[in-house]
Amino acid sequence: MIKNKIKNLDLSATLKINEISKNLEKEGKTIIKFGFGQSPFPVPDKIVDELKKNAHQKSYLPIQGLQELRKAISIYESKKKNINISPEQVIVGPGSKELMFLLHISFDGDIILPSPSWVSYKPQSIIADNKYHWIETFPENNWYPSADSIEKLVIKNKKKNYLLILNSPNNPSGQVCKNIKSISQIVKKYKIMVLSDEIYSELTFDENYESISNFCPENVIISNGLSKWCGAGGWRLGYFVIPNELNKLKNSMKVLASETFSAVSAPIQYAAISAFKDDHKDFILKSKKILSGIGEYVYNNLKSNNVIISKPMGGFYLMPEFLNKTFNSSTEMCKDILKKKGVAILPGSDFGFSAEKMISRLSYTDFDGKNFMSNINLDTKVDEGLIKKYAPKIIEGTKRLKDWVEKG
Repeated sequence: MIKNKIKNLDLSATLKINEISKNLEKEGKTIIKFGFGQSPFPVPDKIVDELKKNAHQKSYLPIQGLQELRKAISIYESKKKNINISPEQVIVGPGSKELMFLLHISFDGDIILPSPSWVSYKPQSIIADNKYHWIETFPENNWYPSADSIEKLVIKNKKKNYLLILNSPNNPSGQVCKNIKSISQIVKKYKIMVLSDEIYSELTFDENYESISNFCPENVIISNGLSKWCGAGGWRLGYFVIPNELNKLKNSMKVLASETFSAVSAPIQYAAISAFKDDHKDFILKSKKILSGIGEYVYNNLKSNNVIISKPMGGFYLMPEFLNKTFNSSTEMCKDILKKKGVAILPGSDFGFSAEKMISRLSYTDFDGKNFMSNINLDTKVDEGLIKKYAPKIIEGTKRLKDWVEKG
């Protein structure tokens, strides 16, 4: 009754841990939710007001997205990348995740996934019957593939079409790709298609964000949306910017969109225009200030001879590797941490690491972002005192993890 490839799939790891955490809380347990990667911040008031104003919008909108919204996105991305992007290159979907799924269904070729990669890239390729290849990465390269490692894979069969997925800043590592230029040279040499997942790009702690689209725009699909910087994950609005050279692919995705979600919710599309047209600089700067300060606090307090960890560079994730623990898998280790300390984190095996590596993903978002944001200014230093006051679960969760590392 159910296809074999679907039978072997489980719930998305990030959504699953969120449900597990909520169920444990219903049982009366105090859980530190470091597992689910959801923005802690509110949707900016201007954008919420636009949603209220447009609640009456009830008509089906164009499959590719509302023209005015696509124009706003094209101008926004053009300024951000310093390149010329037209509204016709933009396609709007119910979250970038759904657009990625349609891309997997449309694309005829193999998928190249850096290890680690976001939890849904691999399952989507399985559903779409696309073969996937993991490329090992290392901390000295910020957990991104080297140009050589990509080339070694591609030259095994140069006749195939390849889709490389790059996510910077990265989920789960919290790192930023610094070798984009060398990767782009291989991309151009072998005509590799790239999906540049830039959902955390506005939350890069360094102001000088760099996209691979600046080096090989004709090969790169840009993916972004409202879920992370705008705090609107539940609104489900994302977009792709597709180069003119890949028009056939865009048209194929439009066909699939017409047969699946038809069009994104009209009120949300009208409201989203404000997200790209209006100035939200202060909101984003405050978000980054808080996330950077909290990320640095957790990093400084967890790193030790028993925990290998990289300082976060963007987004809201850390990827600690726990040493000297005798578990058979990272899943077993994370279950032990949840059982003994009430701290929910995700195993590295969900992100493409071998199960034997005691790597995990920690999302430092279990705090009231609205309250924190309303109590700081742009020049406020986010120190331990502020974190203790406005993000007490971060302090408590870090303490519990340190205690687990030291005592088991």
